Amino acid sequence: MIANIFVIGLLNGCVYALLAAGFSLLFSVARIVNLAYTAFWMVAAYIFLGGTLLGLHPLLAAVISIAATLVMGLLFQRVIDPVKGNPMSVMILTLAIGVILQKAVSFVQDSFQGVYFQIVPSLIKGSTNILGVAVTYQYLLSLFVVIFILAGLWLFLTKTRFGIAVRATSEDKQVAGLMGINEKAISDIVTGIAVGVAAIAGVVVSPLYVLEPWMWLQHLMVLMAVVVFGGLGSLKGSIWAAFIVAFIESFIVFLLPTMGFLRSAIVMFIMIIVLLIRPQGLFGTLMEEQH
Repeated sequence: MIANIFVIGLLNGCVYALLAAGFSLLFSVARIVNLAYTAFWMVAAYIFLGGTLLGLHPLLAAVISIAATLVMGLLFQRVIDPVKGNPMSVMILTLAIGVILQKAVSFVQDSFQGVYFQIVPSLIKGSTNILGVAVTYQYLLSLFVVIFILAGLWLFLTKTRFGIAVRATSEDKQVAGLMGINEKAISDIVTGIAVGVAAIAGVVVSPLYVLEPWMWLQHLMVLMAVVVFGGLGSLKGSIWAAFIVAFIESFIVFLLPTMGFLRSAIVMFIMIIVLLIRPQGLFGTLMEEQH
């Protein structure tokens, strides 16, 4: 049972960490709370599924899915730009965008297949045994890709000139501007990176999930718990919190199976307790330098 908890917790933790990293980047640089963020994850998964159903090679379907989702995210960013100065308007607008994407997915799904729950075929067949647990090769592939992207994102932010510019902008836009950093360009590129990360996550892990149009809301609740738990705007805190939340969920599902359906509510309750004790989250300041 412990091995099962570890396997499921590790995968969910990586997925949550990937989504939380993109969400935190958006908030730290663009200063927006994008409630439609997990909807892009869902859309990418469905576009990838559609490509495979049409007989496209999985790699081609993946490229089309990521590219289409990226374009969609950048277009919606243009819709958000006029109200960026009003946080409440941004939250309402992005929530509306998420609902629109959900309805669009539902409409297309009902029109062409009429099946509510969808399963994406595995990219790699077969399984192996790890610590007494049967682990599919698709799981290992997904885990490897997600860890690779997280490591690449960390190296990009800490070891490249552009990454340093992103961090400087997240710390203080005015000082970054005085140093010659184009805040608008940085914001646009970070938006592309964040949406791209969500799209890649949707493509890579979709064969391990059952797809349905409401899935973005469930992941949105978990994502909000993760980023608030770790410290809104803290990339490091979001990643740590992602694994904490994922393993809490796994413990609940395997050790308290009759309460498995309450795992999201329990995670939210823990988040509330943390905020009452430490309003800025577990990792300190609202906008901390990433090391």
